[in-house]
Amino acid sequence: MPQSQWTHYNPVRVLAGPGLLNRLAEWTPPEGRILLVTSPGFVRRGLADRIAGLLGVGRLRVFSGVTPNPDMDALDAATADLAGEAPAGLVAVGGGSVLDAAKVLSVTLRCGRAKPLHQTFREKAPADWPQGLPVIAAPTTAGTGAEATPFATVWDNVGHKKFSVAGPGVFPRTALLDPELTLSLPEEQTLYPGLDAISHALESLWNRNRTPVSEAYAARSLAISLAALPRVLAAPGDLDARARMQQASLLGGLAISQTRTAIAHSLSYPLTLRHGVPHGLACSFTLENVGALYLAQHPDCPFRDLIAAARGLLHGLDLHGHVARYADAAQIAALTGEMFTAGRAENFDGTIPDLPALLARP
Repeated sequence: MPQSQWTHYNPVRVLAGPGLLNRLAEWTPPEGRILLVTSPGFVRRGLADRIAGLLGVGRLRVFSGVTPNPDMDALDAATADLAGEAPAGLVAVGGGSVLDAAKVLSVTLRCGRAKPLHQTFREKAPADWPQGLPVIAAPTTAGTGAEATPFATVWDNVGHKKFSVAGPGVFPRTALLDPELTLSLPEEQTLYPGLDAISHALESLWNRNRTPVSEAYAARSLAISLAALPRVLAAPGDLDARARMQQASLLGGLAISQTRTAIAHSLSYPLTLRHGVPHGLACSFTLENVGALYLAQHPDCPFRDLIAAARGLLHGLDLHGHVARYADAAQIAALTGEMFTAGRAENFDGTIPDLPALLARP
């Protein structure tokens, strides 16, 4: 059952619709420098020039060093490099890694420490993150929901660990959902983030921290994904389906902003760290088994039909076949000792009897 006492807080302003990026200047601070956070590919495709034209060339500083799964040391180095900028705000245009990097920089640029991530996560300094600089988050994939969450993932590729920069100050100021930004995504960059959206919805529905509000967000997110993901995979240029997947991603983000994720995400982290399995795939290939476990332990679950429908969709996608391109069964089994992540695994509202059973092909 949901908690008998619960709260809900999410301060992110949401703007949605085709062509909204062209109106970016309406929501950026009117004065001061703007830091554009993006990836090298978007710079090559002219995004930085486009945004400079919208905001003014003299106002824009570009940080395009974001790579998939933002690395702790790289983000500390970026913080040091950008420390003298004092931007009035940040614009993040890219996938979940770009949005997470921007959210991290929004607080590290204000914290006044030389290596804030190293000091916090390796040296165990207090995680007293300040209110971040205002971030406008414009996702170019549909899945992470990072435009609506108060945490950002940081990966320690030296220590093979995953951490979160978290707190109310990490929330973006504005989420700008322009489905035109997702039209050029190839199949896997459509599928894997879409799976992440499904995982967020399911992980919120079977979460000990769920509330009536998070349940409503998660159930609606899942229903939209189940209808829209097959459409967009079949017809990548379907703008309406792209917009619906952005909606599903946002709603999933709104759900996990309250509950956080659970066991499927806990299982996924070593696979991403050790074998480079894309996050959306890594956190979704166990969902079919976790769903079966949850429904067996909760026969009266009000979302039974919705979870069953999700299991059916996932089964047809052969996600274990996708994972096998990165790691075989023996390599996956060897990581079980690293798969219980505190603050995630225990969020699952049920008993977890056997990790190998969750990892097995259904």
